[in-house]
Amino acid sequence: MIWVGAARRCYNIRLRNLCFIPVIALVLASSACNKQTPVQAKQDAGPVAISTAKVTSRDVQRVVESVGTMFPFDESVISAEIDGRVDQIKVDLGDSVAAGQVLIHINDEEQKLLVQQNEAILFQSLERLGLKNENDRIKDVRDAPDVRRAQADLTDALQRLTRVKSMVDQGIAPIADLDGAQARHKSALAAYDSSLNQARNMIQAIEQYRAQLDFQRKKLRDTSVRAPFAGFVKERTINPGQFVRVNTALITLVKIDPIRLRLDVPERMAPWVKVGQMAEVLIEAYQDKKFRGKIWRISPTVEQTKRTFVVEVLIENPGGALKPGSYARARIPTDKIERIHVVPTRAVAYVYGTNKTFVVADGKIDAREVKLGDRFTDEIEIVEGVADGETVATTNLPRLDTGVRISKDPVADKQTKATGI
Repeated sequence: MIWVGAARRCYNIRLRNLCFIPVIALVLASSACNKQTPVQAKQDAGPVAISTAKVTSRDVQRVVESVGTMFPFDESVISAEIDGRVDQIKVDLGDSVAAGQVLIHINDEEQKLLVQQNEAILFQSLERLGLKNENDRIKDVRDAPDVRRAQADLTDALQRLTRVKSMVDQGIAPIADLDGAQARHKSALAAYDSSLNQARNMIQAIEQYRAQLDFQRKKLRDTSVRAPFAGFVKERTINPGQFVRVNTALITLVKIDPIRLRLDVPERMAPWVKVGQMAEVLIEAYQDKKFRGKIWRISPTVEQTKRTFVVEVLIENPGGALKPGSYARARIPTDKIERIHVVPTRAVAYVYGTNKTFVVADGKIDAREVKLGDRFTDEIEIVEGVADGETVATTNLPRLDTGVRISKDPVADKQTKATGI
């Protein structure tokens, strides 16, 4: 029974498979019927009429072209050097200021009182040394009044000692007088030495008082915040009545005459660019005007991510027409002279991400991928892909490809010869 059941299942499976065969055949037949008949290739309509031009060679002076951004020659954030309350603001955004001009004033009442206090201490000390002017100096410490008085006492004590000793030797005066004279002489000598030390200390103290007074006078001057250089106010970050502390930013000052243009130049052009070369600068805001500048700084390193190095051009800007942050284009003529291949600009087509030129050889087209260089008025440099003297197509480029037969277009050639393009 087991074998009979198995055979019956096998028979059923075969029947089902046989049933699928006609269905599959029907589907394949339907697909074959619906499939479109391939379109036959377009018959050659004959040669394409073109005009041509020769690949020519000529010597050109290389020009470095780059874009960059304007920067101020100098920019400084002017900060407070003392604590205090702002009582005057004399400039604002866009104002032109001269070097040394007062920009902001901080209340100076407290600083004036401190100056007076330090002056009093200094003059008191000068009086003890017999000096009247704060700039007077004692050349010799022995000229100090206390030292001179001690010197006089010492001289008197020495004279007394000499007389008493002479009298004692003669037997006129008792020995006790000699002892007293010697004691007074020793005391006068000690007083003299002490006065010398005190005078030296006083001289050092006076120098200290002078330094303190000078420092306090500087703080008084610092209440008037002045411009370190001539320029323009870029930003004011303080208001009247505001209390400021040391290093609080007050004014941002920029110097824009001359102004700097910072350019990124490809590293392969490094031998062409030198300090002192002139540059023509174009600004979008002044499209009808060219500015001239001179290269004055060249970076010694190459930016690894961009493979460029920084060149700075210095441009005179007396009227302030050029503004920091502006975008600019620059052309730098160099001393580099090279012989190059050029073709008319219209002889190059951009096809699927590549530049192509169509060279004419034996009545047919040889489409070549080319590498472009500098662009001129009506011509373009071909760095790679063509040779001097070869003929290239200049019209009907979209219809051209390798192997396409061509013929000369007499009308177009006549126009080309007439215009020279």
